Amino acid sequence: MSEHLTDPDELDEDDLLGEEDPITDEPPDVAELPHPVNWNLLTAEELEIEWFALNRWVTWLRRTYGLPASVLPPFWHHHPELVWELSALHLHWLGAYDPEQNASAAIGWHRDFADARARLRDWVAASGTRLDRDRPTRQTVWPGEEPAAPVEETAIADRGAEFEAFVTAEVARRRQAEDEFFAAIAAEEP
Repeated sequence: MSEHLTDPDELDEDDLLGEEDPITDEPPDVAELPHPVNWNLLTAEELEIEWFALNRWVTWLRRTYGLPASVLPPFWHHHPELVWELSALHLHWLGAYDPEQNASAAIGWHRDFADARARLRDWVAASGTRLDRDRPTRQTVWPGEEPAAPVEETAIADRGAEFEAFVTAEVARRRQAEDEFFAAIAAEEP
């Protein structure tokens, strides 16, 4: 029996943060059906679940296919263009490898994965994120808009700890927005 990386849904916390390289001969097992993920509409609880699920899968993808930082950089989660692409690719993978899927679905995923790698490479180059440092993706200021703030690079020291802090902050922002929304509704009630 050949060895292969474990299914991304079976990775533990260390794998989730990209610190281990697990090997098993267990077949992949997906717990739930793939569903579209609109990152703009997730609740705080859903957001946390989706961030960690996507991170697990991206870690698996990077290791399985040996993707360089020019295609999949450590701070991909700071760049919406990369998040949306990787999220769509993840959902496509889940569908292609569903046990109920037809036998040719996996080759279709790999064909689409080749296209996605080209887009990822373009977006990584445009964003300026790298293996050891990151900066926000530069935005073109249109006439009449406020000038963009200066773009500064951040050194990447501990990707795992930074990812956890990033998700915690994102979930807190989403929870605050939810609380404000429900407080506004409650204030309108007679």
